[in-house]
Amino acid sequence: MKSYSLFLFSFIILSCQAQLKTNDAIPLQEDAKNYTLETVAGGINNPWGMVFLPDASMLVTEKSGILYHVSNGVKTEVQNVPAVYTRGQAGLMDIQLHPDYAKNGWIYISYASLEGEGEAGGANTEIIRAKLENDSLTNIEKIYKATPNSKRSIHFGSRITFDDKGYLFFSIGSRGFEDENPQDLSRDGGKIYRLNDDGTVPKDNPFVGQANAKEAAFTYGHRNPQGLIKNPFTGDIWEHEHGPQGGDEINIIKKGANYGWPIITYGINYDNNIITNETQRPGMEQPLYYWAPSIAPSGMAFVSSDKYPDWKGDLLVGSLKFQYLELVKLDGNKVIGRQKLASGMGRLRNVVQGPDGYIYIGVEGKGILKIIPN
Repeated sequence: MKSYSLFLFSFIILSCQAQLKTNDAIPLQEDAKNYTLETVAGGINNPWGMVFLPDASMLVTEKSGILYHVSNGVKTEVQNVPAVYTRGQAGLMDIQLHPDYAKNGWIYISYASLEGEGEAGGANTEIIRAKLENDSLTNIEKIYKATPNSKRSIHFGSRITFDDKGYLFFSIGSRGFEDENPQDLSRDGGKIYRLNDDGTVPKDNPFVGQANAKEAAFTYGHRNPQGLIKNPFTGDIWEHEHGPQGGDEINIIKKGANYGWPIITYGINYDNNIITNETQRPGMEQPLYYWAPSIAPSGMAFVSSDKYPDWKGDLLVGSLKFQYLELVKLDGNKVIGRQKLASGMGRLRNVVQGPDGYIYIGVEGKGILKIIPN
């Protein structure tokens, strides 16, 4: 009996190690240092989201609940921001403009909200839209509020993007209820959602009319998506999410698809215990790419600018864990290389390509920095 137990333990460990080494064939190249970094807005402790206004000024969310309007390096606090629950990973999170912002002025914001029922003193992800007038939010409208509230301080997700048809996509993480939320269509969490810009549900959403299903849901089986962006070359929506220990994923979002968490994963628990022996199952999507070990990805941007000819067509992802910006080299939908950028700068929370073609990164403890190619 002892020899069988030892064999089983050895098999599990070897299986785990095999999972974590599958993607090691693509090495991480060191930083080429062919650029400089310029501080655009300092003194922002946790710049979670950022977006550019038509006048080239920026709106930057600080996780603690402050929304900054940054113009020519000067920060102004925007007034009338809703009350934000700040605990652990919870706070004021992403921000995005309506594709037709120049005409309608709508700004979309995600944050951890105390509104609604559930555990007393808890919160869950809420999406609002508002307008900016004299550095104050006005015309605030609720777009979506996840339920129920919980004091658990993890996995709020919260990235926001629009597709070419004007649909609003946003992510909500599992909220730590791994065995309940991601695979259950009747529960919020562990999903990517799609709505019309006013918060109504599109009639062709995949789960419309399905009994007890969240009709706003577009995909499910996610863990904690902190990257969500439209691919400007194809129009597809790309997403990345945190795995546990190992198994961070990049996915292309497909209508009604199940991305498997926690039934399939390339990661293991933080205590090294096995979550599942399955890395694939029929009817569940495989990631386009997964990281092992985890980099704790946050923020996501495609490079379409001519200012970075060596990076054009590739993907940028921030690493919270290893404190660098990763250039994910692409050949269509295939990852063919990885390169470390801005190494040692700190926890990379966000990355965007500005309307001027330059790349801007949000670094915890530093603020917003601009990457200038030499």
